Amino acid sequence: MLLPMGKPRGTRITRTELMADEKLLMVMIAVTDMAKAKTFYAEQLGWSVTTDYGQGAHHWVSLALPGGGATLTLSTMHEHMKPGTMKLYFSTSNIEATYNELKARGVQVDEIKNDLYGPGSGVRWFDLQDPDGNGWLAVQS
Repeated sequence: MLLPMGKPRGTRITRTELMADEKLLMVMIAVTDMAKAKTFYAEQLGWSVTTDYGQGAHHWVSLALPGGGATLTLSTMHEHMKPGTMKLYFSTSNIEATYNELKARGVQVDEIKNDLYGPGSGVRWFDLQDPDGNGWLAVQS
């Protein structure tokens, strides 16, 4: 557990104190071909490149989703990550429009399905994969 700044070890921490300091800033995924991955996320998914640094085995590219929030960082510096092992979710307010737009951009998307969280949930979704096989679910919000 991370301690809020200024708290000595052994100090009891309340849930409120932890939540005030928590925010997801970035998700990093391993890729094998940076040019192909960057093209997929920037051109096909339409996300904005915010950082493009390095080259070869020491290259990372950060992208921002149109709705903001945490950034996605593609990395050729794999450490313990393996390309194609992530499953990530993003939300969309219009599942049909997102599906049609991605399909028009050449993204291979599976059909829109119902009940992501089980029978009767009514949550519509579809999935797709990036060039390394990382899975993405687009979820109606």
